[in-house]
Amino acid sequence: MKVFIGADYRGFDAKNALLDFLRSQNYDVVDEGAFEKVEGDDFNDPAIRVATNVQKEPGAFGILICDSAHGMTMQANRLKGIRAAHCGSVESALLAREHDDANILCLSAHFLAPDEMNSIADKFLTQKFEPLERRVRRIKRLDEETKND
Repeated sequence: MKVFIGADYRGFDAKNALLDFLRSQNYDVVDEGAFEKVEGDDFNDPAIRVATNVQKEPGAFGILICDSAHGMTMQANRLKGIRAAHCGSVESALLAREHDDANILCLSAHFLAPDEMNSIADKFLTQKFEPLERRVRRIKRLDEETKND
């Protein structure tokens, strides 16, 4: 399974620790940056790189880490076919995968310790989607055009 991972400067150290964990678990991990810790860099760039790669490679997953995980989640979800979920617990990761077929996990470097990130990422990457009709229908609707009247 291929996993694309990215972070901004606030998630840089957590990303590197999570990279080590994922590689120790034999995941095929691709680091999409940041490649150096530059205070004030933009979360947008690694989020776009990770989301674009997940979008292009069926079956791949992404992991994004920034301070709160909010910006990364918002940026990634702008791409069609991306279902990025901000998860702060193992249970939320389970539900993001099982119910919503999320393909990108967003983690907060501010609120989560490295061991928590490891557990959350492991659950996210191993949990299967349960394709109930209502779930599949709802997921298809995520990529529909909406009109604001």
